[in-house]
Amino acid sequence: MRAIRLLATLVTLLPAVLHAEANVTGKLPGEAAVGRLMLSGKAMCTGALISPELVLTAAHCLYDPRTGKKLQPHQIEFQAGLKRGKAKAVRKVSVATAHPDYIHNHKGKAQVGSDIALLKLGTPIAKNSVLPMRYGANLSSGDMLGVLSYTISNRTDPILEYPCRVLARQQETLVMSCEVNFGASGAPVLALTNGNNPAVVSVVSAKAAMGGKNVSVGTLLSADTLRQMIAGG
Repeated sequence: MRAIRLLATLVTLLPAVLHAEANVTGKLPGEAAVGRLMLSGKAMCTGALISPELVLTAAHCLYDPRTGKKLQPHQIEFQAGLKRGKAKAVRKVSVATAHPDYIHNHKGKAQVGSDIALLKLGTPIAKNSVLPMRYGANLSSGDMLGVLSYTISNRTDPILEYPCRVLARQQETLVMSCEVNFGASGAPVLALTNGNNPAVVSVVSAKAAMGGKNVSVGTLLSADTLRQMIAGG
């Protein structure tokens, strides 16, 4: 697709090292299912709970941003619904499974289209504590989206980028008008209907520039791929 080829720059959103202060954001239905992922206590990504024990994020979040070495699952902690420094639930990860086609390229060009991972929590989070988000939807150019993420400037409160749209799609890769920052790696891209009942349709992988404007790139959710990752985990 021509719009994909027009990307001038593509930057992997490496897990952000924590050093910034937080900002307070508004509310979104079901936002407690989105949480901060702590990586060895030194860096962060964003993830979304899609079942009591499964969290979606980006595959490159499974690697140390400084060394490129793959993290052990127990080094990753999910802080569900973190707001003003307080989480609804905190769980360690027991199994981390990346997209079967993902190959990590430390400090190299972002690998889009397969930059997605599924994390299994050591202990499920009860639905009466945090209700998992719905996932999966058919998307086309122009559909309304939102991105809910933690970033280096919003590390203890989620920030919602809304509204934004699908600009282009090529197989499992989406280019979106959503602007994102470091720490948003793995953040859920949400299909929103009048701001209600959001469904996760993609995971943020990178930020880029297209036609002189800042855009984001994500990996589209695939039911087949999710089944493979669930079976592998």
